[in-house]
Amino acid sequence: MTHSTSIAILGGTGPQGKGLALRFATAGIPVVIGSRSQESAEQCAQELNRQLAVGSAEIIGLENNAAVEHAGDIVILSVPYAAHNATLDAIKTQLTGKILVDIVVPLAPGNPKKMAMPEQGSATEEAQALLGDAIPVVGALHNVSATTLNDLSRPINCDILVCGNQLDAKKKVMAVINQLDVKTYNAGLAESARCIEAMTSILIRLNISKDVPFSHAGITIAPPIH
Repeated sequence: MTHSTSIAILGGTGPQGKGLALRFATAGIPVVIGSRSQESAEQCAQELNRQLAVGSAEIIGLENNAAVEHAGDIVILSVPYAAHNATLDAIKTQLTGKILVDIVVPLAPGNPKKMAMPEQGSATEEAQALLGDAIPVVGALHNVSATTLNDLSRPINCDILVCGNQLDAKKKVMAVINQLDVKTYNAGLAESARCIEAMTSILIRLNISKDVPFSHAGITIAPPIH
């Protein structure tokens, strides 16, 4: 499917952002990756485009604010948690009329096996409080391994739990993510992000454990076996 509307991925030069850019572009969705540095964003976009198969959508690179302006309705925030609030402050005025998809996980500094949740309860709720109710925030894509996303030879081995306070915004985000050949589930209001984000630290613990015979695991919602 070919799409005329780009999605923006802020923090698109990081591992998670790069992997998402590759996956969305492969699905035919144009992507603009944002960075604090226009030059870094452009260089990263060129590298990613070289990895794409013929027929994929284009990835371009812009400075964060320009990336938000260039996007259609969806802007994905994929920055380290330390840059979460500052990035939102910098782009807040450009987000009017758009949906922010917050995939940031507030891991404890120096210990990815622990969480350091903000006062609001989760990064998703913190973003909603900072931006105000007029800008819908949707939490999603927290539990997918960056390594998995960047390996286009493999399918994404993770179901996607989506939460947020505005149903229409969630449905739009789920429809876009579904095009990555994954299953999405409406996991409720933004407060559900407290559980969804925290699950990431558990996955990290398992994936680095010597007692577990695999890495880069995701989560799946298992229907009953008949």
